[in-house]
Amino acid sequence: MDKVINRMEERMQRRINHLNDEYKSIRAGRANPSILDRVKVDYYGTPTPVNQVANVSVPEARTIIIQPWDGSMLGAINKAIQTSEIGINPQNDGKCIRLNFPPLTEDRRKEIVKDVAKIAEGTKVQIRNVRRDAMDDLKKLKKAGDLTEDDLKDGEKKIQKITDKFIKETDSVCDAKKKEIMEL
Repeated sequence: MDKVINRMEERMQRRINHLNDEYKSIRAGRANPSILDRVKVDYYGTPTPVNQVANVSVPEARTIIIQPWDGSMLGAINKAIQTSEIGINPQNDGKCIRLNFPPLTEDRRKEIVKDVAKIAEGTKVQIRNVRRDAMDDLKKLKKAGDLTEDDLKDGEKKIQKITDKFIKETDSVCDAKKKEIMEL
């Protein structure tokens, strides 16, 4: 039974980690270098993350500066950012690339908050699916004679308690992201 519960907790934690990764890529009107995590640059024929071919810094709240270690990479980085879906137009000055994040309008903030809530709801559904799988695993163990009826009930209570904890954590991560987006 402990093996089933431990595996379930690991799977639920992975869902929370994935949620945090998803939220990192959502623009909140502030410059966040993690928005570039999914942008790949063609580095001598190999798709490479921007932060592995350049220094990425945030000198101001709404600006990211990308300084490639190899000056010949400026064009490739510029092109990669333009073709990505981050929605920012890079400004190339010949030495570095600047990404300026405009302030978000109130309507756009509300749209982003709705998207954040949808992502959180999807994570909750995934967590509940993991719970269902764990419950099924416990029922199989009981059917095989490896668990008593009391152990099954205790296991189900533990599973529900853990599920509630992860649902609550999902809500708190979501609320924090919503608050970040709605701040001016």
